[in-house]
Amino acid sequence: MAAGLAVSIRGLTHHYAGQGAEEHALDDVALSVDRGVITGLAGPDGAGKTTLMRLMAGLLKPVSGEIEVLGLDPLHAASELHLRVGYMPQKFGLYEDLTVMENLVLYADLRGVTGAARQAQFERLLDFTDLHRFTGRLAGKLSGGMKQKLGLACTLVGQPELLLLDEPGVGVDPISRRELWRMVQALAADGMAVVWATAYLEEAERCDALCLMNAGRVIFAGAPGEQIARMRGRSVLACDIRGNRRHFLRRALGLPGVIDGVIQGDAVRLVLAEGQAPPVAELGEDAPRIVPVEPRLEDAFIDLVGGGPDGRSALAGTLAEVALPDHVDPEAVIRAHDLTRRFGDFVATDHVSFSVRRGEIFGLLGPNGAGKSTTFRMMCGLLAPTSGEAQVMGIDLKHSAPEARQNLGYMAQKFSLYGNLGVERNLRFFAGIYGLSGRSRDRKVAQMLESFELDRYRRTQAGELPLGFKQRLSLACALMHEPPLLFLDEPTSGVDPVTRREFWSHINALVDRGVTVMVTTHFMDEAEYCDRIGLVYRGRLIAVGPPDDLKRQVADAALPDPTFEDAFIRLIERDDAARAAAGGVP
Repeated sequence: MAAGLAVSIRGLTHHYAGQGAEEHALDDVALSVDRGVITGLAGPDGAGKTTLMRLMAGLLKPVSGEIEVLGLDPLHAASELHLRVGYMPQKFGLYEDLTVMENLVLYADLRGVTGAARQAQFERLLDFTDLHRFTGRLAGKLSGGMKQKLGLACTLVGQPELLLLDEPGVGVDPISRRELWRMVQALAADGMAVVWATAYLEEAERCDALCLMNAGRVIFAGAPGEQIARMRGRSVLACDIRGNRRHFLRRALGLPGVIDGVIQGDAVRLVLAEGQAPPVAELGEDAPRIVPVEPRLEDAFIDLVGGGPDGRSALAGTLAEVALPDHVDPEAVIRAHDLTRRFGDFVATDHVSFSVRRGEIFGLLGPNGAGKSTTFRMMCGLLAPTSGEAQVMGIDLKHSAPEARQNLGYMAQKFSLYGNLGVERNLRFFAGIYGLSGRSRDRKVAQMLESFELDRYRRTQAGELPLGFKQRLSLACALMHEPPLLFLDEPTSGVDPVTRREFWSHINALVDRGVTVMVTTHFMDEAEYCDRIGLVYRGRLIAVGPPDDLKRQVADAALPDPTFEDAFIRLIERDDAARAAAGGVP
């Protein structure tokens, strides 16, 4: 093995029991991982990223092919390899009922780190992750960002030479994600080999080297910049759109020269087929102003897999228009007024007020631990407020939560269906909960199986579904009773770009029928799909408005055209500065 090479893989093939002879989790994969660089392993759910990582960690035996990790055969030198490789799995793998320090001690025991070396490593890792203040806190009580930091700290006990990170950015806000990247980049700069698996192409852009995967195969290996450069001239922004931008997006995606498109604030971002000019003539009198923009790695991935979905939703023809009762104000079908929630002396939500109108997508954003999930749960009737009002459809959630919940569909952040029940049985169960029976239940179940392309999985246990199909099933169950309100808590977390677009085509179809949507997300590009955004920080609502308005609030000479991630971070930094100037805690 070359001096700078940490992992060498050639002709690697793997499949699991129950897969067909032609169906492989990995199919003839070749990959090299160098020391001192971050190698991105990117691709959709089911591409083979986790399988490849587990093989590198010596946790699986490949069906065929060659794999060498740190000069060792993972099968015959597993014990030695486990001491030299740090593996952070996709799911939070620490003990939630142990404290931060107790988890670190456990990992040190497992890796044989004792005495002065243990104490020195603990001090370095706590400084590195800024977890000194939380050593006595239970791991289960940490925010999403701090859980990932603790997971990284435990993985680094014993000073591994190779770091395997399986989707560490899932469920993490932009500020925590930047801190995580800063830490990992410092490790790579010191010579550690790092493999970062992700379904987020924005994350993959930051890697030094990239392996793009799809359906178990490597479809590109090289520098991310190579793929981005290949797309130059094919990414445009449609500005000054007349009328509904969601309708414009659907029309544009139906044109033969457009392979992808997403909403970006008041505009629509389009990706064109190779050699295709912007479709100004095809759009006729309503043609918007077309502005060239820098391509993204996500554009290249969509192009490599043959283009994105066409923007149409099979749900559209199955849903009736939402009609509000006379007593419901269409400008405030969801309403919070001075909403406050305390846990002992801690104020999680502090006098939050906002309203959401019929047929609007309202995004609730904030860093991990800021109070957005607490606010969201109160608006769903899952958590009682300490004071203030939470209303949906004119119903007070504090006093009539069961009645209010009949008017809303709720999709939890974590998969919360019955994993040991089949897909169809889950749908029938939730139909019964919402009062459907007989032919109406059968008709609705059939509609959902068809609309979400779940028919081939109808007998599959829900817990065994690929992530994208788990999300489809969760949304289908939430929509069984055709609620006028839909609450989505990080609905596309960990989902690849193509599946995310399919998911939002369904949401857009619901909004066209007058459904009101409240959503939380850590995707800053996804936040731009919303009509308005409420930014929660330290339990308070510090900004409310359309995405483009929030971006304009932070624009200046140094940053004239901020991204929404820039706006998110600057608004929080501005609030910290204002609190510090007023004598508060920054």
